[in-house]
Amino acid sequence: MKKEELVHLHMLLAQVKRFCEEEGLECDFSKYDELCISPLQVHRSKKEHKQAVFLLATELASMLRRDFHVEENVKLVIH
Repeated sequence: MKKEELVHLHMLLAQVKRFCEEEGLECDFSKYDELCISPLQVHRSKKEHKQAVFLLATELASMLRRDFHVEENVKLVIH
């Protein structure tokens, strides 16, 4: 993935993070916050943005796993 694409993904995930915080959803973004990196800091390295994306995506996936338990035998249908 190119750096520009990674920064764009970082921006999208940061917006989801902000939404979760505004809605009071139980998410722990402390590891991401410790990075002290914003998607607007395009001068930061590709590696730093990649780490930020990984931490954001990991916490969002964990939140979904905690909050939306779906039994293995049940199919989730989205219309």
